[in-house]
Amino acid sequence: MSAFTPGPASQPHEPAIHLLNLIRHFPGRGGVATKALDGVSLAVQPGEIFGIVGRSGAGKSTLIRCVNLLERPTSGEVRVLGEDLLLLSDRALRERRRRIGMVFQHFNLLSSRTVAGNVAFPLEIAGVPQAEREARVQEVLGLVGLSQKADAYPAQLSGGQKQRVGIARALAPNPSILLCDEATSALDPETTHDILGLIRQLRDKLDLTVLLITHEMAVVKEICDRVAVMEAGKVLEEGRVFDVFTRPTHPTTRSFIAGTIGHSVPRGTVARLPAARPGEEKRLLQVLFAGPNSTRAVISEASRRFGIDLDIISGRIDEIAGEPFGLMALAAYGPSAKLDEATAWFEELGLTVTPLAEVN
Repeated sequence: MSAFTPGPASQPHEPAIHLLNLIRHFPGRGGVATKALDGVSLAVQPGEIFGIVGRSGAGKSTLIRCVNLLERPTSGEVRVLGEDLLLLSDRALRERRRRIGMVFQHFNLLSSRTVAGNVAFPLEIAGVPQAEREARVQEVLGLVGLSQKADAYPAQLSGGQKQRVGIARALAPNPSILLCDEATSALDPETTHDILGLIRQLRDKLDLTVLLITHEMAVVKEICDRVAVMEAGKVLEEGRVFDVFTRPTHPTTRSFIAGTIGHSVPRGTVARLPAARPGEEKRLLQVLFAGPNSTRAVISEASRRFGIDLDIISGRIDEIAGEPFGLMALAAYGPSAKLDEATAWFEELGLTVTPLAEVN
């Protein structure tokens, strides 16, 4: 088998990556262990881009390093392409790691090597003959759009170009799985967009399975098919990106999403809104429209049905994982009981209603 011929794929209907009850303890002060992972189970299906999002210290970096056993879990199973890697010998594990490419946040390029030399490095370690190695380097540099930079050194490259080299290096052994460890965190927004687009194109072209960790919900929104939200070594919730964004169940997830798709109303805008009439209440609401009722004229219908006033403060149309949704900020006026009824009716229609925060 060539060093860059893919190994056996996972069996039909079997996850490409299947983590079962992973626990990872680190020694702590006074003999008290720190749980970086606390019973994490995840299944990543072949061909999907799966995101893991969480704040610093959530355990996501430890988790992704457990997939290729750069970090060994204290207990649990790590099944990749149908095999439990924890049961393999060191030699067999080295062989299987060629099927798992990894892209790092800070590129980890060798400054003394050219772009071609950096990409060739894993093939040299695998003992690939020089002619075969050089052909493969040119092939993957073409895939990432850097054919003309083969003889350049890392110091001569932009941040985005360095990450493209990192991606090419990860792809050199022709892996089935690509792990991305905060791969865009060191990049500006425009370059981040370009790199995420490249990862998606490579997934489609090479039939890759991608596991991506990030602390940015905007990254998840742009590229991922499914997402898991982590905190304190646990998975709080997971699902299709569209479902998690439009119907989050955990406060941590809601706070992540608010910074990506949420509204906040400046105090100046709030001050200019009319006051509630005697016996009525004023509420600021965010309504997320998605699903079959997303095109229904619910604002005017709710106003007539419940005898309340609904003023639109702002609104926009966006996409999550390629699916459209609408987001609207409202000032609602009326008796408290009627506002409650209207909110319940919105939610019966499958719309998401949340109170709006005021900011300076």
